[in-house]
Amino acid sequence: MFLIDYHTHSQLSPDADFPLAEMAAAGAAAGLREMCITDHYDRMKEHGGGFQPDYDWAPALAQYRAVLPTLPEGFTLRLGIEYGSAPVDPEYAQSMLALPELDFVIGSLHNRSEKLGGEDFFYGDYQNEGECYAALDDYFTSMERLVELPGCYDVLGHIIYPLRYMPQNITLDRYRERIDAILGRVVANDRGIELNTYNGRTIEPWRWVLERYRAHGGEQITLGSDAHFPERVGLGLEAGAQLLLDTGFRYVTTYEKHRPAMHRIEG
Repeated sequence: MFLIDYHTHSQLSPDADFPLAEMAAAGAAAGLREMCITDHYDRMKEHGGGFQPDYDWAPALAQYRAVLPTLPEGFTLRLGIEYGSAPVDPEYAQSMLALPELDFVIGSLHNRSEKLGGEDFFYGDYQNEGECYAALDDYFTSMERLVELPGCYDVLGHIIYPLRYMPQNITLDRYRERIDAILGRVVANDRGIELNTYNGRTIEPWRWVLERYRAHGGEQITLGSDAHFPERVGLGLEAGAQLLLDTGFRYVTTYEKHRPAMHRIEG
């Protein structure tokens, strides 16, 4: 299989501690053909709303350039970013993402809307269904805004993200029509989605999302582990690739300077 990990984090993410050199070495050891480092920048603050300080690209460029000469033959490393909350300040997003060296952007949503205070979904109190579905209502309303900003993402990040923190009885069934419309807009805007395995913990819940994306003619799709530790790089990617095959996909997508390239998963 042609395995890629296009969602990984180094010490430059606020929730990770390992240098890019260690993450890249883990990717090569895991047998990946290509990996992209996608450190976090969320424009909205975790608590109380408002904007984070402007992003400083210098450390990301420095560690990326230092690691490139050390990579083994046959292993490619790309420079990306996971950009959160683009709809709250799309002009800044587009200016920040204009970096010439940047290969790839995951457009993600980690925070509730400004209207609801901007708190990260991670901190939610999901003890009852009402709270869960209120959070999901807000999440997909923001995603409907994000999907119409194609200059702010190459792929739409972890569409089913808030379910990570909610009880297993919470499903996205009531959002299927809205998600279906979002996937249609992704395709219309010539963008892609990712299958995020959440370190191998989330595979099967993606099936119906992939089926609907495929039904809209979607082809651009990446695989990502969302690894924040070297030992988690690549987890779930083989199962994810098999699910892609099972749902009709034959190619996985990589990016160089935002230009997609298709690679056969098998062969």
